[in-house]
Amino acid sequence: MMSNSCKTTLIYISFFLCLAFMACKRNKKVDISNIPVDVKIERFDKDFDLLHTKPLNPQIAALQSKYRVFYQDFIERVLKIGSTADTNYYKNLRDVFAGKAYTDLKHDVDAAYPNTDKQDAELTDAFRRIKYFYPQKKLPKVYAYFSGFQAQTSIGDGYFGIGLDLFLGADSKFYPALVESFPHYLSRRFTSDNIAPRVVEGLAREDMFPEDDRDNSLLAKMVYNGKILYFMDQTLPDVPDSTKIGYTAQQLKWCEDFKGNIWGFFLEENLLYETDFQKIQKYLNEAPFTPGLGDKNESAPKLGVWTGWQIVKQYMDKHPNVTLQQLMNDRDAQKILNEAKYRPKNVKE
Repeated sequence: MMSNSCKTTLIYISFFLCLAFMACKRNKKVDISNIPVDVKIERFDKDFDLLHTKPLNPQIAALQSKYRVFYQDFIERVLKIGSTADTNYYKNLRDVFAGKAYTDLKHDVDAAYPNTDKQDAELTDAFRRIKYFYPQKKLPKVYAYFSGFQAQTSIGDGYFGIGLDLFLGADSKFYPALVESFPHYLSRRFTSDNIAPRVVEGLAREDMFPEDDRDNSLLAKMVYNGKILYFMDQTLPDVPDSTKIGYTAQQLKWCEDFKGNIWGFFLEENLLYETDFQKIQKYLNEAPFTPGLGDKNESAPKLGVWTGWQIVKQYMDKHPNVTLQQLMNDRDAQKILNEAKYRPKNVKE
C-alpha cells in the first residue's frame, strides 16, 4: 500500500508536470498557416513621387482615391505643408520636389528598399498571430512613406504608416546631422529589422491596448509596458528580446546580471507606488542609461519597462491557464505583481 507521503509527492509531481506542460504549450509556436492574412506594404513614397512627373491634378485625385484619409494626414500632419481642402498647398508640393534634400533622400530610400518583400513576410507572420489571438480584430493597411525625418511611424483610420527614412540603417549618412533630434542611442535602431517590431508595438500601444490615464503609479506603468512586450513575445516569437525593447546585447545582459539589484533599488527607494511622473520618467523613457544605477554609465535605460516585462512573464509562467486576452484586459497591476511572486536574484550571486 502506498503511504500518504508518497501520494502527496506524486500529486505535487503531477501538478508541476502539468504546469510545465501548459507553459511549454503556451511557448510553442501556434499554427497560423491557414489564417487568411497577407500583408503587402503599399509604397506611397513611390506613388507620391509621381506627383512631379505627371499632371498634378489627376495624380492627386488618384492618390486621394487610393490612400483616402492617409493622403490628407500625410500632407497636413507629416509634411505640414497646408490643408488638402485648399489647393494653395500645391505650390508647397512643388517646392518639396524641387529641393535637393528630397532628391538625396529619395535616392537613399530607394537604395535601401528596392522592395519590401522581407518586411511583407515578417508583418504577414505577425498579423496572422494577432488574428490568431484576436480573430475579430480588423487589421490596418500598411503604407510606406518618407517624411523628411518627421515621423518614423504613424497610425490613423484604417492604416499604419512606416517612415522609411527613419529605417535606413544605423550608418545612414543622414543621421549624424540629426543628432539633436535622434541621438545615437535611438538612431542605432533605425534599421530594417526594427520595422515589424515597431509596427506591432505601435498597434498594441496606440490602437489595441492604449494606456489608461488613471494608471499613473510606477507599478501600473511597469506592468502596462510589461504586457505590451509580452504581447510582442507572442506575436513576434522570432524577434530577439533586445530588438523588442530596444536594448543592445550588452544592456540586456546587464539587466539579467543585476536584476536583483534593480528590483531592490525600486523597493528601497519606495518607487513602486510613486505617481510623480517627474520622479519616475527616467525608469520608463528612452535614454542612453539610467542615472543612479550601475558603474560608468553602463546601466540599461527603461529599467521600469524591463522589470515590468519580467514580472508579467513570471506571472504568466505561474498561471498557464490565463490567456493572452485575459492578461491584456487585466488592469490590476498589484494582483499581477503579487501572484508573480517576483523575487529576482543577480545572475552572479
